[in-house]
Amino acid sequence: MQFKNNTKQRNVSIQGLRSFKDTLPKNIKKIINKKGHIYSETLSNWRYFVGDELFKCCYPKTFKSSNKFGVSTLMIMVKRGHEIDMEYSKKDILNKINAYFGNSVVEKLKFISFDDEQKVSPDTKINEKNVTINRYKDKISNVKNRKIKKSLLELSKVFREK
Repeated sequence: MQFKNNTKQRNVSIQGLRSFKDTLPKNIKKIINKKGHIYSETLSNWRYFVGDELFKCCYPKTFKSSNKFGVSTLMIMVKRGHEIDMEYSKKDILNKINAYFGNSVVEKLKFISFDDEQKVSPDTKINEKNVTINRYKDKISNVKNRKIKKSLLELSKVFREK
């Protein structure tokens, strides 16, 4: 594959398969190396870092890497009422995350609490089964593929249960 000489990309063509990392532009590589890798690894291993009990009541929201103004911070969303449990296990979580990455990647954990209850007024609580079907009925009925239509209906059932 040939590239133009005036771009700031790779000037040499490589024959055969390339890794995904080599196909990305330099700006995106910097962002992934800076933030994306740490945050994605934290998301995928979150159950290991916090344990099964805390996994049900919290999840990582954002990761801010360190700069000259502040330290690297992982913001965690916590269900209301479980803040104390998270505060007690804060040091263990930091140690597990930093041990996983091999160096001090996260220096500070910041907790943000949220309400898990879904507030539904009595007027809108008609029939939860028909709400999703009526809401997206036209869009789902326009889908021609039978398997996709079936999977969309199953997906709507799962969202209704949550």
